[in-house]
Amino acid sequence: MTQRELSVLIAGLLATSLVTGIVAADTPRPGTEGNGLTENESATLWSRDADNYITQEEYRQRYGENRSAFHQVANGTDITFKRPPATAATWTRNDFENLDAGGPDTSVHPPHADLEDGVFIEDAHATIFAVQPSTRGHLESGETPLYIAPNGTMRGFVDYRVRVPNGSSSGNTTISWSLTKHEIEEVRLKKNGDTIAERDGSHTPALDYQIEDDWSANLTLEAEISVRLKKTVRTDQGNRTDVDVTYRTESRNASDSIAVEIYDLSAYPYYAEYPNGDAGVAIFQSRPWQGYTLTEDGEARVRGIWRFYTARNTNWDTLVRSNRTDTATVESDAIPVYVNAYPSRIGPRAEPVRNGPELIETWGTDRPSPVGIIGENINIDIVNQSYTTTYGVAVRAENVNREALHIAGIVRDVNASIVEPDAGSERQLRRSNLTVEVIQQNQSQTTLRVELLDNQTGAPIGLNDSRQYPIGGTTRNGYITVADQRLETNASGVAIVTINEPGIYKGRYHPGSWLGHDPAYVSDTATVRWHPLGTIDGWFALVFEIGWQLLPFFVMFYAGKRLLRMLGPEDIFQRNS
Repeated sequence: MTQRELSVLIAGLLATSLVTGIVAADTPRPGTEGNGLTENESATLWSRDADNYITQEEYRQRYGENRSAFHQVANGTDITFKRPPATAATWTRNDFENLDAGGPDTSVHPPHADLEDGVFIEDAHATIFAVQPSTRGHLESGETPLYIAPNGTMRGFVDYRVRVPNGSSSGNTTISWSLTKHEIEEVRLKKNGDTIAERDGSHTPALDYQIEDDWSANLTLEAEISVRLKKTVRTDQGNRTDVDVTYRTESRNASDSIAVEIYDLSAYPYYAEYPNGDAGVAIFQSRPWQGYTLTEDGEARVRGIWRFYTARNTNWDTLVRSNRTDTATVESDAIPVYVNAYPSRIGPRAEPVRNGPELIETWGTDRPSPVGIIGENINIDIVNQSYTTTYGVAVRAENVNREALHIAGIVRDVNASIVEPDAGSERQLRRSNLTVEVIQQNQSQTTLRVELLDNQTGAPIGLNDSRQYPIGGTTRNGYITVADQRLETNASGVAIVTINEPGIYKGRYHPGSWLGHDPAYVSDTATVRWHPLGTIDGWFALVFEIGWQLLPFFVMFYAGKRLLRMLGPEDIFQRNS
């Protein structure tokens, strides 16, 4: 974002600063915590905070310091990104270190934790803190998958408390209990019930995983917790005391699960060369993806409909501290932040905007807008009506370096492996030859013959046949327009059209996209002129029409001459005198 863009945005915020949203939990001020981010980077994280803008002067009075331009912008709106940023994972990884367990007498857990209770173990939980790299996709209502990288890290929080029974005394017998050992023995990460990673017990485990050849999965964080208590029974026998020591042990498994989509991206490229030397590139992928670059320096690029914002997981805004006698809710010192993908009103774009690639076609699945599920206090340019997912994006560009083609996904650092389509990736793109000629005419109409040929081979181009669409989208066979009429040539490449108004007519061939045809063609035009005077009948009709229109004048002229001859010049003079 340039300084000029920041200035414009800040001016808009000043004009609308009286509009406030629902107050959300306060997020850390940028620069107040060492989380591996700069002040500007941390300012962009909090898309779910209340954008209650305050002026620079108010901020200075409240906190005794100035803020950066990015921080000022983020105070009044939310920052979005063209590509999934690394800031969410950096913050989460560092903030995770601030998560502390409560000790044997106290269990610390988020409010949404699934608690396990036993005889001696209580309020036990193993709760997923974050899985990263990942992106939460907002596709439509009821469909918000969490896409995770095939290689990543799951972080979790495990805690519990031990209930040590109270001692008792009855007669000459005294019973006492003491805790001798408690531990998290092992932490496991399971995929659909199978263990894929494990480590020694920890309250804050970080488990690296690698998942291959899976589309979706259910990931489970599981912790095995065990305690050992000593029970001592003392019996007073007068001159001696008998002591009986026994040990009681208990183990509990605590777990938490999350449904994920394994974002292992494979893309299918298609290429074409235009007759003038331009290159055509189309990329298709069956999942949401970010875009691709066409040159080694990355300057020429195209992106689909998806943009990104970062927001905290509000489930971790507070923590519950529970012990034997009390429960208290406290503010959390650790907040996970996730990347979120959404369909943007900006839509697909090619860059550089003025002299970069030309976006020629996109295709995908039509979906309703997810605006109703995006949540409160999120101010982004999300589509507010139905949209088309950009599973396929095609461009035309002057320069394309196929070796440098780079296809990026909506999950950070996940780039697509390029897969050669079964039918090959090359599409033939040829010149066409359109001719239009008059074959029959009279004074009221003319009949035109339109012919469309392959300029290279001379073969006819038929437009009324059904050809397979080899990449994706809706079939479009191309058409010709003449005199506002839409034509399709037959198998011989010929179409006939009749027009009734004289004039100059331009025929244009609107070819079907090279994405759907092989071979495909570029547009061509042809011009034809028709006027009734172009025929003998037309000239005869013109003379007849003119004569018919002038007939009253001829009659009047003839009658006047006859009257002058009858009266003579002398009679006229005498009458006038």
